[in-house]
Amino acid sequence: MLAGQPRVRLSKDAGKTYPQKHERALTEALPALPAAVRIFGKDGTCAAIFLDFDSAVAGTDWVQADVRAVQAWLHRCGARWIEDYSPNGGRHVYIPLAERVTFSEARDLVEALGTRYRTLDKTPHQNILHGCMRTPGSPHKHGGHQQLAMSLSMAYDVARRPNSISIWSAMNDDLASEIAAVRALRLEQTYMPTAVDAPGVQYFAGRMSRAMQQMARTGLYDANRYASDSEARQAIVAGAAAAGMELVEVERRILQGSWPGLASFYARYTSRHRIPALRRDWTNAIRYLSRNKEARNGKNNARISPTSQPNTQPQGIEGNPISSNPDAEHRFIRTWRNALHLKEHAYADSRTGLARRMVLRSLGEAAHKTASRFVEFGARSIAVATGLDHTTVGSHLRALRSEKDPLVTLVEEGRGTKGDLYMLTVPEEVKTAAEDLTWRKGKIHALRPVFRELGLPAAFVYETLEHSPGLATADVVRITRLSRTAVSEALDVMAAWNMIVRNKQRAWSVVPTTSLKELAEHFGVLEAVAEQLQKYKNDRILWREWLSKNVNTVAELLSPGEDYPWETFEGPPDEWALTDLAFTRAS
Repeated sequence: MLAGQPRVRLSKDAGKTYPQKHERALTEALPALPAAVRIFGKDGTCAAIFLDFDSAVAGTDWVQADVRAVQAWLHRCGARWIEDYSPNGGRHVYIPLAERVTFSEARDLVEALGTRYRTLDKTPHQNILHGCMRTPGSPHKHGGHQQLAMSLSMAYDVARRPNSISIWSAMNDDLASEIAAVRALRLEQTYMPTAVDAPGVQYFAGRMSRAMQQMARTGLYDANRYASDSEARQAIVAGAAAAGMELVEVERRILQGSWPGLASFYARYTSRHRIPALRRDWTNAIRYLSRNKEARNGKNNARISPTSQPNTQPQGIEGNPISSNPDAEHRFIRTWRNALHLKEHAYADSRTGLARRMVLRSLGEAAHKTASRFVEFGARSIAVATGLDHTTVGSHLRALRSEKDPLVTLVEEGRGTKGDLYMLTVPEEVKTAAEDLTWRKGKIHALRPVFRELGLPAAFVYETLEHSPGLATADVVRITRLSRTAVSEALDVMAAWNMIVRNKQRAWSVVPTTSLKELAEHFGVLEAVAEQLQKYKNDRILWREWLSKNVNTVAELLSPGEDYPWETFEGPPDEWALTDLAFTRAS
């Protein structure tokens, strides 16, 4: 009754964090782990104000004083509230509302209260995506539970008969000066773009700029640039139209909760008038863009996506006649995939073993893309494909090629802007078995973006169910060679997000209608990918500059008896390794 939407997040590290991947449907069953409900709904509005008084700020005595002051203030406004307390002395005050309020309105009120009360934690109402709070009944990290400070019947009555809109207005009127102060503070503060808002980096999803994408997801914007929510929402809609998106795509993201920030900007309309208002904004955006010469000529920067993935290698490697036949190469790569499946038992289910399995999959995917067993993608491109750091990828590649009977062989070390050249190799010990096995159907994938959030075990479990649907948990454990605990947790997490489903025979299958790309966008994983791409782009620029100054220089001819100036041409500094700094044209 208090939650903004029927979702709850569980903490599996004793209440330290409540990650999005452990989000579940909110049911009547009491959770066994610390649990926090979502404050904001898919439409960017909340059904209650959550006030969290933290005893870690100034002690329990200060918390009690602040709570008593808030209670007196609520009483003056005619409001009713629910209160509970934590075993560590913290307290929560919940103010149920008869009419849901927008993210901006709720944030203004809580921030204004924060200027009055020192121990009030404002952060739950400052994040539309991850704002959540433990409610009465939740287990606590210090033992015990979050307990009501009143009778259950009284708390239920308050939740059943929430505060009217007139009481909400009275609360805002009483805090008018504080609300004006916090809004003025936002205008005075210098807007510092985060890594997510870095200029020049575009979002792959919908080819929309990351700044606009972030506004649509979080509802946060530069108050100096946009005077109100209305102007911010029009900018988002115009950005989506300029990026080539369709109106139906924007509507779907609003209704499914992928863009709760944009949805909150329309919350001032009644539910039946929100979509018509969006369509009016869309029409205005199209009219504006039609008058813009650059957009009409297709030169708008929003249409340029540096995260696209062009072919990173020609169809044939010079001097290598084998790669001139793409069909033969694809057959070889599929045989290599059989060999990979046969040899995976050699890699333990440790973090290192799982990472090396994923690096090998990324090489297989790269080989299929280029129709060649020879791969020259570079450590940074593989790092993006696997979600690892490029230095970690370099160490895994060195370990893989140094094995007794390796699956990959180093053909040529990287030089200049070219990466190391690797060749997929079918080990002799499994060659006969790999050739006799039937080729596995479907594509081979590196780490798809959504599994950066859900983890490597979930990626291997999902891959197994893609190729062999209808498996029991024991069969998944046997095929993936993961521990039963890791498999069970991965199945549980993916089932919560409707990625997989269990039938009456207790067999698991993939849900084909659930889009992994949309889930990745919902988790905000694409931001991490874009940030990694931008970092590597900067690294490559620095490396090219170093090469132009120190390598691409023709030394003057020396007269007999002169010493060669080694200090000038001795090569890159120790912290730059060719393997780690290999370039490709891949994103």
